[in-house]
Amino acid sequence: MKTNEGTIDRAVRIIAGLALIALAYTGTIGAWGYIGVVPLLTGIIGICPAYSILGLNTCPMKK
Repeated sequence: MKTNEGTIDRAVRIIAGLALIALAYTGTIGAWGYIGVVPLLTGIIGICPAYSILGLNTCPMKK
């Protein structure tokens, strides 16, 4: 699969994922905060399955 996330998109996903996991770990928002694993992993690998299904691409590389 090709990367379909740009640099800013990836950074936002990683930060949001880490924030959700940290809030869940401290008990601030409850166990559902561990859903932050999803944006964290998609940000790390640079591929979003939902973007692929919807035909979106925020990566500035030419096709």
